[in-house]
Amino acid sequence: MTTPRRTAFTLLELLVAIAIIAVVMGLLLAAVQKVRAAAARADCRNRLKQPALALHQHHDAREVLPPGHRSLLNRDLLPFSGWTLDALPFIEQGALYANARAAYRASLFPFTSPPHTGLATVVPTLICPAGGRVVTPQVSEKTKTSVAFTSYLGVSGTSTGGRSGVLFQDSRVRLGDITDGTSNTLMLGERPPSADFQYGWWYAGVGQQLTGSADVILGVREPNLQPIVSGSKCGPGNYPFMPATGFDDPCGLFHFWSPHPGGANFAFCDGSVRFLNYAADSVVPALASRAGGEVVELP
Repeated sequence: MTTPRRTAFTLLELLVAIAIIAVVMGLLLAAVQKVRAAAARADCRNRLKQPALALHQHHDAREVLPPGHRSLLNRDLLPFSGWTLDALPFIEQGALYANARAAYRASLFPFTSPPHTGLATVVPTLICPAGGRVVTPQVSEKTKTSVAFTSYLGVSGTSTGGRSGVLFQDSRVRLGDITDGTSNTLMLGERPPSADFQYGWWYAGVGQQLTGSADVILGVREPNLQPIVSGSKCGPGNYPFMPATGFDDPCGLFHFWSPHPGGANFAFCDGSVRFLNYAADSVVPALASRAGGEVVELP
């Protein structure tokens, strides 16, 4: 007599199969997330390289890098604009640049649209693909203004007030002034817009105390110069290169960081882009100065 063939799983076998599938799915999901993170970091690096090279082209055309940020007294009569505006003709945004110049001729107050329609115009080259909040214009909680942003800020030096870097308020730095070497000096770095969308405007970046600080330029040891967010627990600084707790971190606006795991992309003055780990914080102040004479070895 033959034994009938079993055609169904036992409950134990089913549970084991489900557990194995769950483990495999978990491993696959982690691998997919790592691949996506690596792709976003590489895409961000490629995007950051474009404005870095644009600033080089600006230097070739005018023999000087653009101001990191323009004060009310700047002779160009483009108050609160900065390097982001000057890069436009060299990143295939000539029409937007022309519109912005025409808007300034109509009104030196750059916070009304029209004529300043650029205020809410997203420039994809200035946006990190991992910063999904700002691929479209957002409304600032404080001003109720619809604005577009930049994920990349000019490195003003140790602090914006110190002016030891290459892009600070009313700066006119030539590549020949960078005696520390263009391959050893930071030009641009990653920092997502502030949690309340008040800082990180690509256009009309007033910044802390009208200096552009935390809008289009930032120091690597930037202080908190004023109460930025109501109820904020942010201390006075000076803020190092470190991770933020997330896009909603109210103190993240004071220091370079990125949504990429482990560090952030930086463009150097030779046009190269490198990913710096947060472990490099101890040497970042030396990298931020154009003529400090420091000898730097990245960890």
